[in-house]
Amino acid sequence: MDESPDPAPELRWLKTLVTVLTVVMIGGVLTITALLVMRLRTDPPTLPSEIALPDGATATAFTQGPDWYAIVTDGGEILIYDRLTGDLRQRVTVTP
Repeated sequence: MDESPDPAPELRWLKTLVTVLTVVMIGGVLTITALLVMRLRTDPPTLPSEIALPDGATATAFTQGPDWYAIVTDGGEILIYDRLTGDLRQRVTVTP
């Protein structure tokens, strides 16, 4: 009868460590995936239906805060509008 010897204690410890780390890594990937899905499912921020830009200005970028939104124009200006009223709050000229 050929009996195989028990693996060395160091090998059993290493096998257990690899198994535990694999479970932790799979749990981490599942957690990150779940967080991404929950984050991407949230409603997008509401955008104003119409924005009155000054004559000749073309919007190149849009950003928003809790009670304002801003439009970056091709003329090198940032126009900051009030979210509730739609009125122009501030006009910032960007200098090179």
